[in-house]
Amino acid sequence: MHSRNALPGTDHAALTAVAAIPDDAVANGEVYTRDWVVDMILDLVGYTPDRNLAQITITDPACGTGAFLLGIVKRLSDACRKREIDLPARGIYALDLLSRSVRASREAVVKLLVEEEWEPSRAEELAEAWIQQGDYLLREIHATDIVVGNPPYIRLEDVPDTRMALYRQNHPTMVGRADIYIGFYERALASLRQDGALGFICADRWMRNQYGRGLRQLVADRYSMDFVAIMHDVDAFEEQVAAYPAITVLRKRPQGEVIAADTTKLFDARAAEDLLAWTTEPNAPAKSTPAFKAARLPHWFSGEEFWPTGSPARLALLEDLNDRFPTLAQTGARVGIGLASGKDDVFLTRDPELVEESRALPMSMVADASSGVLNWDGTYLVNPWEADGSLADLDRYPKLKAYFEKHRAALERRYVAKKHPERWYKTIDKVDHALTDKPKLLLPDMKRTIHPVLDEGGYYPHHNLYYVVSDTWDMRVLGGLLLSRVAQAFVEAYAVRMRGDTLRFQAQYLRLIRVPQEICQSDKVALAHAFDERDVDAATEAALRAYGIDRIPD
Repeated sequence: MHSRNALPGTDHAALTAVAAIPDDAVANGEVYTRDWVVDMILDLVGYTPDRNLAQITITDPACGTGAFLLGIVKRLSDACRKREIDLPARGIYALDLLSRSVRASREAVVKLLVEEEWEPSRAEELAEAWIQQGDYLLREIHATDIVVGNPPYIRLEDVPDTRMALYRQNHPTMVGRADIYIGFYERALASLRQDGALGFICADRWMRNQYGRGLRQLVADRYSMDFVAIMHDVDAFEEQVAAYPAITVLRKRPQGEVIAADTTKLFDARAAEDLLAWTTEPNAPAKSTPAFKAARLPHWFSGEEFWPTGSPARLALLEDLNDRFPTLAQTGARVGIGLASGKDDVFLTRDPELVEESRALPMSMVADASSGVLNWDGTYLVNPWEADGSLADLDRYPKLKAYFEKHRAALERRYVAKKHPERWYKTIDKVDHALTDKPKLLLPDMKRTIHPVLDEGGYYPHHNLYYVVSDTWDMRVLGGLLLSRVAQAFVEAYAVRMRGDTLRFQAQYLRLIRVPQEICQSDKVALAHAFDERDVDAATEAALRAYGIDRIPD
């Protein structure tokens, strides 16, 4: 029988004292996968009846009522019948939190085995052995060849704090607002024997957000991404869910070639068979149909940085550029965000006479950059910071003191003031006085297309503006690169997309843009001219030459 022991360091008494996740929360988090999706994943991980499956152990860590289990058991039965051998008692390891789901899975497995003409008593014995009630994240790691499934979608708010603390203690990749499926990935990967495979259909957000960084690093360091298919619009589940799913197949071996696919709402069982057939042809060219696009990449993206999204051809381009060029940050450019005051209606003014001249700092706003040329509207920051980074002594500035005292009640209600009562008039961010006079490229936070605008110096950016400064770049040449559709492609691949196809041009994404440092003089002139004229087509043509590529694939 499979081990029922707790994780090392977590004794049974401690576990029984931990509050359980409410049954309703678990039930609401169970999303059942369609049979054809199960078959696709089992094929991808190599759990096929032509192999001797009796010698392979497979795990379903959240079996629910048996969506994956039934596909597993049918294939195992077929493989054993073909070889005229008995079903193995240790071939399948399945868990679920809910006792009713365990009962339902056992009943379904027994029914299937009897239909497959196995003895009823043997079927009941195997179902009992294969399927257990328990918390996968708190069980001892069970070594296995394959892990498949659809980890549960349970809201963090529904997991008791004591249980979540244990989850995080035992799964270092569960950082920040990580959903528990992160823990399922980590534990499943840890359970794999050498060359073992994990095949999950699960939300893909961990590839592209902060809380997934630990899992991305783990995969990059120790495992291979073999297959990924984005399935956001596919009818993959028995009910509609807003889960942004993807199929990922990871293996415990060094990273090699990757198959990347992007699907449409037309992707179904027949299209899945078509894609699977293509994957078996190692020299086949990239494939594009109304239901999916697929291509082979020489390797996957590395490290904890965000993994990009896009068509397979677009991913191949980004992988090539990532291999050949440094990031914007690696060239010595610094990317930052403008100042957050915590109370704009007090700290921002168009009347500089309200305070001493040295206390009124010209501030650039998003609206100032809307035309593509910085047109300052006359907004000033009432600046409480000295050049050395210290907070101004109000007794030295009578007008500043009078102004802040007038608004003291409003300023003291801010969280930042409550945290530091003696510094009640500080802004959330400090002013970096050296930044003001530096030439800088300003980029509005939310736009459909990238929109770099040059501030030749003299203004301090507001927090809805990101900025790029550099001591080595000609800012107009860099502005031309950032205006191009190559830079747009990087941001589209990494950034959060809002309603109306609006993108977030945040520092964390801008830093990932790859840029060529060796650019011929004629292309530098072309890039700078295109930037001055706000000519995206001309900027893109020059950028393509600088990057050494012919086009940007859809």
